[in-house]
Amino acid sequence: MKSLVLAEKPSVARDLARVLGCSNKQKHYIEGPTYIVTWALGHLVELKMPEDYDKRYQTWRMEDLPIIPDKMGLKLIKQTTSQFRGIQQLAKRNDIKDIIIATDAGREGELVARWIIEKIHWKKPVKRLWISSQTDRAIKDGFAKLKPAKQYDALYESALCRAEADWLIGLNVTRALTTKYDDPLSAGRVQTPSLAMIMDREKEIQAFVPKEYWTIQAKIGLLTASWHDNNEKRIFSEDKMNQIIQKINGAKAEVTSVQRKEKTEQQPLPYDLTELQRDANRRFGFSAKKTANVLQGLYEQHKLVTYPRTDSRYLTTDMEATMAERMQALQSAYKEEVKPILKGKVLAKKVFNNARVSDHHAIIPTDERPRLSDLSTDERKLYDIIVRRFLALFYPAYQYETISVGFSVAGEQFSAQEAIIIDNGFKTVTGKGTDEDHQVKRLTNMKQGQTYEVKDIFSDKKLTEPKASYTEADLLAQMEKYGLGTPATRADIIEKLLSSEVIDRNNNRLHPTPKGKQLMELVNEELKSPKLTAKWEADLEAIARGKGNANAFLQNIRKQTKQLVLEIKKSDKKYKAHNLTGSKCPDCGSLMKEVKGRDGRMLVCSDRECGFRKRKDPKLSNRRCPQCHKKMEIHSGKAGAYFQCRNCNLVEKAENKKKTVSKSEEKQLLKKYSSNDGFGNSLADALKAAMENKD
Repeated sequence: MKSLVLAEKPSVARDLARVLGCSNKQKHYIEGPTYIVTWALGHLVELKMPEDYDKRYQTWRMEDLPIIPDKMGLKLIKQTTSQFRGIQQLAKRNDIKDIIIATDAGREGELVARWIIEKIHWKKPVKRLWISSQTDRAIKDGFAKLKPAKQYDALYESALCRAEADWLIGLNVTRALTTKYDDPLSAGRVQTPSLAMIMDREKEIQAFVPKEYWTIQAKIGLLTASWHDNNEKRIFSEDKMNQIIQKINGAKAEVTSVQRKEKTEQQPLPYDLTELQRDANRRFGFSAKKTANVLQGLYEQHKLVTYPRTDSRYLTTDMEATMAERMQALQSAYKEEVKPILKGKVLAKKVFNNARVSDHHAIIPTDERPRLSDLSTDERKLYDIIVRRFLALFYPAYQYETISVGFSVAGEQFSAQEAIIIDNGFKTVTGKGTDEDHQVKRLTNMKQGQTYEVKDIFSDKKLTEPKASYTEADLLAQMEKYGLGTPATRADIIEKLLSSEVIDRNNNRLHPTPKGKQLMELVNEELKSPKLTAKWEADLEAIARGKGNANAFLQNIRKQTKQLVLEIKKSDKKYKAHNLTGSKCPDCGSLMKEVKGRDGRMLVCSDRECGFRKRKDPKLSNRRCPQCHKKMEIHSGKAGAYFQCRNCNLVEKAENKKKTVSKSEEKQLLKKYSSNDGFGNSLADALKAAMENKD
């Protein structure tokens, strides 16, 4: 008898099959003497869409809303039906005794597997593989310690509640807004409060009125000191600034105080996903989505880091015994950094705390020996900061001394500060621990009562500045603070806001678009509040821990859905499409709208019943120009299709070739049906169509 192992992706399935001794490769599975390994392509099953319950829902009408099925049903995803059928056939084999869930060890991975198992009507035992890294050793250890799937029923209930809640609220509110205002307007229980926070920051910036202020500095001896009054260094009156300068001109500076303090900065904890996304955004300008994708490759393909989608920055106590092996693995690539660790035994014990680890521990390096030459530039950057944050645990705390000297100049207060490093500690590996102050050690010999000449006095005129627009790092911090989404979903929420054209990303800053600003005026006040969504997320977490009531949660969501739709129906607010152009539709005469499509800008009829559309920009192909190597545009002429380079104007005739699916297209398909978009793939496709077309 054999066990059927269900992985989430083909790449993971291949690794599992190799470790488990499975070598007989078939179209839908890989078989061995004891195990048969098969895989999903992300999701193979999703929640039914409205039209699956009743064909009339294919047309979006306000009178049909809210759509709330008595019981949510499941359906196969059309594009991945073949793989599902392959699993279904395997499930019928008499020589299979049980199924082992080996999808990602998290809420979404649990949902992927449970929906497939439900749809194939599985009746035999179910076990769960729960591992935090993809190394051969971790896989072997995991299969030696399989757990009953029943232990994860609460996690599945939480995942199911999340999926149904996103379907009910996201689908109904989006349909209500779109039909009410005759334009594609997307809303949801996480994306809407996230947009609201970006909008609130924008309002603060717009309402800000700058004020003039001045600062005064003086050359006292060999150093530069700054004027202050009770820690306020700004002077908001030009007259006062001039009076102070006149008063201190030619006066002596007397040392009134010398304060020395030794300070210690403890080693930082390892990364969780959100903190890593924030740091990568600050350091490298990576979007949250890019960080998640690069990290997944380090975990899944290279097996160099532990499970990515974690919300913990701590490790379990039993992991302390694995530290030496991880250090040995890092020695080849980080020889100088690891050398001091092998000599001493400094370790931040605070990192080992079982109570602070839920499903997965912090992101740290595995015991796999890294080959940095195999990594892309982005992978090396991300891996490097993960490794250095991990190694910091084995270095001493950073110790430094601050010296602050106060001066009195004709009754006005001036001060100068410096910091002197005592022990660079963990900053030896993380950086930012070097002396950067040119005044270093100029204050060390100063004593109270000494006097110095005031040589140069100068002032700077400045303007107060508003808070800056959010970066992705800032927004991720706010989403985490209010419990919006999870570490695994936040990047997708930001990307959804960008793709629906309610926010723009400009110089790593996020700004609401005219469409986003109008949407905030139209959407329900309750849905904009991060507090409501935070409560829902807390309820979902409680359900996952076996302490919440799934039925009560869903009943509340259904009630909330009815209320939100009713508010939109009764609303008398107005909306004007932000992207209307002056050109008219050749079919019905309505004004055309300009929208962003996958291959450039499109002109789409504003009448949703018409549906006329045409390309505004020429379509870019995958054909590269033989001269400048940029992507070429594809055009249609009397002689057929041809390629043209917009850069050097070179033209090539297109050849008629049989359509095949390329490797890149395979990856795109897998990516599309592996995405955690909350609503389910069919709704995501419907919304995308609405953005570019009529619904």
